[in-house]
Amino acid sequence: MKFNIHGSKVKVTPSIKSYIEEKIGKLDKYFEDPESIAANVVVRVRGVDQIVEVTIPVKKAILRNEEANSDLYAAIDLVSDKLERQIRKNKTRMKKKAKTIDFGFADFDIAKDETDTNKIVKRKSIDNKPMSEEEAILQMNLLGHEFFVFENIDSHTTSVLYRRKDGNYGLIDIK
Repeated sequence: MKFNIHGSKVKVTPSIKSYIEEKIGKLDKYFEDPESIAANVVVRVRGVDQIVEVTIPVKKAILRNEEANSDLYAAIDLVSDKLERQIRKNKTRMKKKAKTIDFGFADFDIAKDETDTNKIVKRKSIDNKPMSEEEAILQMNLLGHEFFVFENIDSHTTSVLYRRKDGNYGLIDIK
């Protein structure tokens, strides 16, 4: 796997770079052609937290995870473990759903406790009434949800409002 490692407000030392390559490089075993894959790693600081964000574009999918910790090396370990779980979990799901699509994962055994047990346990229907972004934020906060789907009165599109980890909001417009 190739690496594109850079820091935002942080100097990435050779020892940090080699540790990232060692930990994220262990994921090579899950890919059919790891030499053709480039992992983008961003190391940044927010307050006392060291944040490591890893994005790995593969065929037909993008693997992405982010982890924050006061210790940079612990954050690297956590993000590596999360990515490995994400690959193992989603490989089973992708194999079941889309047998004709090649996602670029190599064959590996899935432990019995990691088989896909997720299923839809609840369905909801909502009235998609037009509202402003400010009203959608208010509605989401009143409901206590982390996201809210609404018809954006300004852009005339269906939009998804979500709460980000930093406490701010994000908006996705569906065209």
